[in-house]
Amino acid sequence: MNTRTCQECGSPLQGRTDKRFCSDQCRSTHNNRRNSEPNQYVREVNAVLRKNRRILDGLNPGGRIKVPAYRLKEQGFDFRYHTSTAQVKEGSVCYFCYDQGYVPLDNKYYLLVLKEPKTEG
Repeated sequence: MNTRTCQECGSPLQGRTDKRFCSDQCRSTHNNRRNSEPNQYVREVNAVLRKNRRILDGLNPGGRIKVPAYRLKEQGFDFRYHTSTAQVKEGSVCYFCYDQGYVPLDNKYYLLVLKEPKTEG
C-alpha cells in the first residue's frame, strides 16, 4: 500500500484519496511560499508606483503645477517607473503614475498634471 504524505510537512495523510495537505496551515504555507517568489518583483514595482503616485498627488492639489525637481527627489520619487505615457502638444512626453502625471520641462523643473477622465460617448 502506498502511504500518502502531506506535500508541506510530510505527515501521513488520512481521509480523501485526493487530499494533498494534512491541515489548512500546511496548505496555506505551501501556497504562500509557491506564490511569493514569482510575485515579489511585481509587489516591489507596485509599491514604487503607489509611492510615486502619492508624491505627485501630494505636490499637485490643484491639478496642474510647476515644481522643482529636487522636491520630487527629496521625497523619494523614482523616475524609472510609470504606468503610461502620452504625447503632449509641445512634443514632449507626459509620464503617468495612474492618474497623476509629470512632464519634464528641463533639468530643474517638472510640470505636474492630472489625467483627464475618459468620457463615454
